[in-house]
Amino acid sequence: MRGIALVFFILAPVFIMTSTGGIKENFNNEIENNTEQEWKIHDMNRPLPPVVKPGVAGIPGQPPSDALVLFNGKDLSQWCDSKGKPARWKVEQDYMEVVKKTGSIRTKQNFGDCQLHIEWAAPLPVVGKGQGRGNSGVFLMDTYELQVLDSYNNRTYADGMAASVYGQFPPLVNACHPPGEWQAFDIIFHRPHFDKNGNLIHPVRMIVLHNGVLVQDNVELLGPTAWKKHVPYKPHPEKMPLSLQDHGNPVRYRNIWIRELK
Repeated sequence: MRGIALVFFILAPVFIMTSTGGIKENFNNEIENNTEQEWKIHDMNRPLPPVVKPGVAGIPGQPPSDALVLFNGKDLSQWCDSKGKPARWKVEQDYMEVVKKTGSIRTKQNFGDCQLHIEWAAPLPVVGKGQGRGNSGVFLMDTYELQVLDSYNNRTYADGMAASVYGQFPPLVNACHPPGEWQAFDIIFHRPHFDKNGNLIHPVRMIVLHNGVLVQDNVELLGPTAWKKHVPYKPHPEKMPLSLQDHGNPVRYRNIWIRELK
């Protein structure tokens, strides 16, 4: 997928396109002092993406033979809490469910470049609105969040809806199923690269399909994701855990598998 484009990004120096069409280097300084963006972070006036009807719900993606299954519907043996203690989320039938105030969970194993498949379902009956409705998140390298949210007929800021790179990139379209139905994220993630002095060489890049629909088209992340602010890149290990967020809503997850990309 986009072989030539990916080779270009590997070989070329890092640049960032500004809203005026210019090209700027020095990525960290640009993000920290960026005042040229057209929309404020979480701006309620930012246009929402169009709604499209995704394919048939409830057909889980089967892991390929070289994938590591992180959750098989039976136990949380691959997971722990943020302090390394046993994860306390509920496991029932073939899914795990967020238990409020038990904290986010993370994988015991660390990952860098990867292909990730993960399925989730927003709570039914519906409770709350906006960011208070079916809120959770998938954090690659425990740092870069792809938002989980019930965005089916639920207004919120565009860069905080389901399948957004939180606070940075809204999805290209809203491909959400109704609450209670299973949904799938398929993610291609390429970690950031730093030189020996801690300077950024290549930023994070992500491709995301939501329910089989392309929603993030090889986007170049501005840095770690955060609420109401841009955070510049800082050097970190080449591999870190995958984590799932406890945001107080009983979001469910199932059929989680990952392939390390070399």
